[in-house]
Amino acid sequence: MQQSLQANIKRLRTFLNYSRNYLRRNNPIKVLQKEIVAGLKDVLSINKKRKMVKYKLKYQIHQLNQMEKLIAQNNEHVFLRGNKFNEMR
Repeated sequence: MQQSLQANIKRLRTFLNYSRNYLRRNNPIKVLQKEIVAGLKDVLSINKKRKMVKYKLKYQIHQLNQMEKLIAQNNEHVFLRGNKFNEMR
């Protein structure tokens, strides 16, 4: 009886040592803290990201409008603008 009790206590100590070492390596409090900090950084920088996306979208729309304007100037079938171009030649 005493041997089985000692064996169980030894197993319990081994388990607790493994658990303690695991928690030292992978501290859930530190992981939670890092995730909270990363989340706060994302939330605080979302306005800056939104402005960048807005700028890029406006730039793409501007480029699209320029290309459409060039195509319309050189195309005979769009509002007869090509006729003007041909007359100037």
